Amino acid sequence: MKKHQGKVIVVTGAGRGLGRAYAERLSSEGARVAVAEIDAVAGAHAAEELRKSGMDSMFIETDVSSKEATEAMAARVLEKWGQIDGLVANAGLANSVGGRTYDEITVAQWDRIMEVNVRGTWLSCRAVAPYMQERKNGSIVTVSSDTAAWGSPKLLHYVTSKGAVEAFTRAMARELGPDGVRINCVAPGLLNNEATAGVPEAKREWNIRNRAIQREGTTDDIVGLVSFLLSDEASFITGQLIVANGGLVFH
Repeated sequence: MKKHQGKVIVVTGAGRGLGRAYAERLSSEGARVAVAEIDAVAGAHAAEELRKSGMDSMFIETDVSSKEATEAMAARVLEKWGQIDGLVANAGLANSVGGRTYDEITVAQWDRIMEVNVRGTWLSCRAVAPYMQERKNGSIVTVSSDTAAWGSPKLLHYVTSKGAVEAFTRAMARELGPDGVRINCVAPGLLNNEATAGVPEAKREWNIRNRAIQREGTTDDIVGLVSFLLSDEASFITGQLIVANGGLVFH
């Protein structure tokens, strides 16, 4: 039997990049995957490609910063499949947010990052967790960044939001654990993928040079970790932060 056979897993921000890679990996391992994505074109395309490959998938247009939208997302999944076994709270803002010092970030920029990265993570979990608690089973993976561990400069609002996601994960683990629901956080380092296309070459070289494993990180380095944390093999792991960055920082 495949690792996630019979499970229903929601992946937010699954229209492209890491989110889409999570959806593809989990589908290949037997899960029915709900592609929750604010970009209707990208989300619908991702779900359609999964179906063309013989996977069971649905697309739900979702703004994770909206309570109504995340609740509707969960309701749609339950209406179609009758259960929710896993969530990857992946949706977040990362592109084109860097390069500003603390006093150059506008209030609007700060608030938008917090709306999506922090409130969006909370609302996504808030929407699905009650159904997991009712069944006394389920697993959630939140997504941080290794920038929160080493304090990447000129990225203060983003780094702060990811530190908040890590603290949120620990606190949620205490609340969900008594009902058999797990939640863990992954913190990827700088990867060579679509989301980091605008990162200066000098920064890429610095990351590689200062890692214990001196190579670029790839999407494949992260998707297996997320799949494991969602699986029954990780049934005694909760409230943990796992940094996957080749040893740039040790946790």
